[in-house]
Amino acid sequence: MIPRRSGTTSTDEFARRRERMVDRQLRRRGIGDECVLRAMAEVPREAFLPEEVRDDAYRDGALPIGEGQTMSQPWIVACMTELAELTGNERLLEVGTGSGYGAAVASRCCREVVTIEIHEPLVRRAAAALAALGYDNVELRAGDGSRGAPDRAPFDAILVTAVAESEPPPPLRAQLRPGGVLVCPVRGPDGEYLMRFRDDRRERVVPVRFVPLVSPPEQP
Repeated sequence: MIPRRSGTTSTDEFARRRERMVDRQLRRRGIGDECVLRAMAEVPREAFLPEEVRDDAYRDGALPIGEGQTMSQPWIVACMTELAELTGNERLLEVGTGSGYGAAVASRCCREVVTIEIHEPLVRRAAAALAALGYDNVELRAGDGSRGAPDRAPFDAILVTAVAESEPPPPLRAQLRPGGVLVCPVRGPDGEYLMRFRDDRRERVVPVRFVPLVSPPEQP
């Protein structure tokens, strides 16, 4: 049987690249959560990318997905998911669906994912990719993720995939259950850092660069 191809790369070659990515970019750099590693080995990163960049799906860096947005480097996706400390029974909120890849990865490690994206074209593409792969425990919404999803709160974990100014948006903190984990890049006076928040504790994890967290203007 002739392998299916995406651009110039076969499905089998993508699978080999995915295995190398898990070994070289994740395990060797300290990602140890086996559920996260299995999810990263399972979810086809190329399926969430525009055709013109699919051949670069497993390179060690971010990739453009349109609307001025990017798909994060594989290590960042794995790190954020690992920081959420998922055990399989959580309800997770993701702010900033982007391509849908991060939600797909998280969905393999928790009970359900609610993910919100402000850019309508990205919502449509992510919805198509998630549906094609049968990831039916992901609820995708169009709208302002900084306001969260109060009708589905409380959440056991929240992942924010855009950088906030100084602090995560207050509505997100309010929608996190006591003891839950919020992972969010934050811009401070000395740069941008990925942070983990739990109750009144905060942990600085690693320097990062993310697109800004934006909200639509308030309606008059």
